[in-house]
Amino acid sequence: MTGSPLGIVGAGAWGTALANAAAAAGSPVVLWTRDPDHARAMAETRANPRHLPGVALADAVRPTSALVELSGCDALLLVVPAQAVREVTEALALVLPVHAPLVICAKGIERRTGFFLSDVVADLRPGAPVAALSGPSFAHDVAIGLPTAVTLAAPEPLLASGLAARLSGRTLRVYHALDLRGVEIGGAGKNVLAIACGAAIGRGLGESARAALTARGFAELMRFARAYGGRAETLMGLSGLGDVVLTCASPHSRNFAFGERLGSGLPVEEAAGGKLVEGAATAEALVAMARARGIEMPVAEAVAGLVAGRAGLDETMDALMSRPLKAED
Repeated sequence: MTGSPLGIVGAGAWGTALANAAAAAGSPVVLWTRDPDHARAMAETRANPRHLPGVALADAVRPTSALVELSGCDALLLVVPAQAVREVTEALALVLPVHAPLVICAKGIERRTGFFLSDVVADLRPGAPVAALSGPSFAHDVAIGLPTAVTLAAPEPLLASGLAARLSGRTLRVYHALDLRGVEIGGAGKNVLAIACGAAIGRGLGESARAALTARGFAELMRFARAYGGRAETLMGLSGLGDVVLTCASPHSRNFAFGERLGSGLPVEEAAGGKLVEGAATAEALVAMARARGIEMPVAEAVAGLVAGRAGLDETMDALMSRPLKAED
């Protein structure tokens, strides 16, 4: 195993799983966490029981809490919550060489500005390469070597294919694409849609209602993607439809589980259970961006209202079922 290390910024479950996957693909890895005690514990125990219990840390993974240790990495995966991307990128800009690509692994839209995450990064590191990684994946599956396929997108073909090859191994297949915007939209939108599907199940509305929400919500994402420069074929791939299928049907999805608890009648804070729910933070921004371009997104609107306490699930389903009868789009 030779060459410059790959940096992983964020030592949660997904960051740790990606660190192990990159190590298995042949890269030395620097795994950064902001908590010195966490970094020390991972280095000593060669595990991350706080976020990924039962999984050993690969020998090639070096935990650290010092940002400067990322300065020697030739590419970095930014595996932090969507709403923390700006703060962390500002800190990284002080230590990274300008040529080092930053791969966004969060799925969301910046709530305060309505910016796509790649635009946040580009604003803070002008001219630096940026990419996004997204697709149907659970951290534990990747960490224990279950077959998983995702998409990595960047505007430059050689950058996209090179980064994808850097992460691909025997059990993690990383396809590459050029449609950065489409990949970002699929990742952000599916979290919002998963909340709606979970709420339908929590309310006892049945599998048929969930299927209707999934299909109509996906049509919304297609309309949104077209309006914001994403390609339809990207949304039909792993980072769109593939992620929707996984997230909208599995109780292991944090967004689906949050929606299910909302549907059962729990208030928002209790439904979140102290955990980050990316779709809850993204819903309002997604709806505002849709309204700005006249895009009809009733499922996303309903989720935003549900999360904000403006509407209940019954109103959500009523809005869906009372839409004018017209050709599907």
